[in-house]
Amino acid sequence: MGENNNSDNENVMKSIKENDDRIEKFSTVLEKFGFDIITKMGQTNLQVNVLINKIDELSKATIDIKALIPKLNNVIENQKILEEELDLIRSLIQRSDISLQSREANNENVDRDTSATDRKQEIVDQFNILEELIIKNDNPQPIMKGLEKIKDDIFIYTGGHRILYEIGQFASKLNGLETLPDDMKNTLKEKITFWINKLSVKG
Repeated sequence: MGENNNSDNENVMKSIKENDDRIEKFSTVLEKFGFDIITKMGQTNLQVNVLINKIDELSKATIDIKALIPKLNNVIENQKILEEELDLIRSLIQRSDISLQSREANNENVDRDTSATDRKQEIVDQFNILEELIIKNDNPQPIMKGLEKIKDDIFIYTGGHRILYEIGQFASKLNGLETLPDDMKNTLKEKITFWINKLSVKG
């Protein structure tokens, strides 16, 4: 009887020890699992923070690019104006070379053309006709062509004049318009008077 009790006690103790070992192993596994979860959560938070920082940087870059667009447009517009001015300079240089070669072929000392007064009056008449056209017409194309013709004639008459650039600028502005606004009409009429007066001074 006593031996059976000892055997039962040993079995119970053995069973308890096995259960303790299992619980300890399970606790170890559970603890490791918890640490893994915490580690993963930390890594995930880090990745999320990195992603948020990258999104913030991208947003700032987008804002910077949008802020540069007006400046870029200004650069493009200035480039167009510069190209037009360079074209005018090239044209003036080419015509100057042709004029110089023509003069050298005829004489080294050439007197002023006796028909200069007539040419000046022709240009003034063209300005007056153009002014009437501006008053009666809203289409900028014939006015632009008239300005280009006058610009060429003034160059032939003067050999180069400071109003040529201004006339060329007005012709370029008209080239992009479909109709001629009233404020542009008034400005052109005032400029025509100014240009006629300036024709008396060459250079």
